[in-house]
Amino acid sequence: MSAIDDTISVAANGRETDGLRVSVVIPCLNEAENIEQCIAAARAALERNGIPGEVVVADNASEDGSAELAEAAGARVVREPRRGYGSAYLAGFAAARGEYIVMGDADLTYDFDEIPRFLGELEDGADMVIGDRMKNIHPGAMPWLHQYIGNPLLSGFLNLLFRTGVSDAHCGMRAVRRDKLPQLDLRTTGMEFASEMVIRAAKEKLDIRQFPIEYHPRGGESKLSSFRDGWRHLRFLLVHSPTHLFILPGAVMALLGALVALTVLAQISIFGREWDLHALIAGSLLLIVGTQVVALGLCAHAYGTYFMNEKDPWFDRMRRRFRLEHGLLLGGGIAIAGFLAAAVIVIEWIDRGFGSLGEERLAVLAMTLVIVGIQIFFSSFLLSILGLRRRS
Repeated sequence: MSAIDDTISVAANGRETDGLRVSVVIPCLNEAENIEQCIAAARAALERNGIPGEVVVADNASEDGSAELAEAAGARVVREPRRGYGSAYLAGFAAARGEYIVMGDADLTYDFDEIPRFLGELEDGADMVIGDRMKNIHPGAMPWLHQYIGNPLLSGFLNLLFRTGVSDAHCGMRAVRRDKLPQLDLRTTGMEFASEMVIRAAKEKLDIRQFPIEYHPRGGESKLSSFRDGWRHLRFLLVHSPTHLFILPGAVMALLGALVALTVLAQISIFGREWDLHALIAGSLLLIVGTQVVALGLCAHAYGTYFMNEKDPWFDRMRRRFRLEHGLLLGGGIAIAGFLAAAVIVIEWIDRGFGSLGEERLAVLAMTLVIVGIQIFFSSFLLSILGLRRRS
């Protein structure tokens, strides 16, 4: 666990609350034009509603004097030299002392008068509250590429993979109970931090709520890179869903390859013709690659469970049902079948006086079975080795 994680854990356990209910955490990178106004708005919202709180600015190595302006405006400034949206928030979370944390950007896009609504949801039992900007975007506040393509596609894909039910997964104004931060175990340093919060909250079965908020045009120049940050979000979604990245594509390839091979071996006519050796080789390739991809997916699930402490009900059920010996028996049985098929070819070759061979189909089948069997056999051992981490 990192020093930041240690600090968050200590604070989340209530040893540094100082009687504060809310910490407004604002990441800041060269926002001299806006930071004072943001801090004033956040402090005014707290004072107007009688909420004991603080404003924490996580300065991300600004070069325009933003940190000094923030301190002069009454914020507590935490300096984080490592650049990145996630890095700034991790430093801000570690320094926050309030029972609840409200997140908001330093670019005037969010209305800090919404703080009491976020606080109300948390006090009603929510663990995380996220704003939904998509129905209240002011003219010029969001590029059309983000509004109609990027955000809907990424949020939809996130919900497809993780079933969070969040309609605007990348909204920067959100709130969370501070004592849930160790459970979330946040790690990413870039813009994908927003996706990580939602995904980990969903995996931990936290109570996630959302309500509509307004989204205003930003002041100053945007730091967001549409394609780079969009790819980082997409990459994060994929690497945290081994089932969709590995298991499903691999299973489809393996099944399709097996069907093609069986069609050729059974000499079944498809589209008015019989398929021969080339189709059998293609089916063999699909089966071998598909098996390997599924094995990689299982290892990815094991890594997430044993090394990243992620909850994975699907993998847990599979692990309880199947053991190393099951994989060894399956892989060994398939490999032995392949060797027997190869032995048949050798016997026929000897019987023909070591003449020409004409068993191309059987040879491809034998090779495929041997390779698939070996893949399953040794992948089972690898999964068992990864499992030693859990038992230790």
